[in-house]
Amino acid sequence: MGIRLVIMGVSAVGKSTVGRSLAERFGVPFRDADDLHPASNVAKMASGVALDDVDRDPWLDLVGAELEASTTGVVMACSALKRAYRDRLREAAPATVFLHLHGSRELLAARAAARADHFMPASLLDSQLAALEPLATDEAGITVDVADAPAEIVARAVIGLRPFVEPVTPRS
Repeated sequence: MGIRLVIMGVSAVGKSTVGRSLAERFGVPFRDADDLHPASNVAKMASGVALDDVDRDPWLDLVGAELEASTTGVVMACSALKRAYRDRLREAAPATVFLHLHGSRELLAARAAARADHFMPASLLDSQLAALEPLATDEAGITVDVADAPAEIVARAVIGLRPFVEPVTPRS
């Protein structure tokens, strides 16, 4: 069984970019949880309205099922902003590890404004930042800052994720 890794964070933090690179590095498929949203969720976000938990719950169940169904491992880009959402994903796929990509509001706003091909408007960034609950110390995963180039972010993530993807050899 390969790693079940969720790349989490707010919009425009680089989940898909970093996720694709890590999937290639770990030799597992990449999935974007945005592709699992029903059309009604996409339309709601595209119109500038943030999703509520009633909107999110069925989507999180689909994401959790995708994670659990992956017998060889998967890297999944998914906002997973709140602890309760991550707990729900872990209930479906207990061995899930999280990589929280974090950046300054200024950096994220600039990235969001530059995106022309995404349904999530830059206007929802502040609501996502307000909802974000960073990884707690008892959650399997790491946090990586995204101020550097994607290759550097991926390199730091690979190093930080080693305890979750490589067996630990006891010292003699």
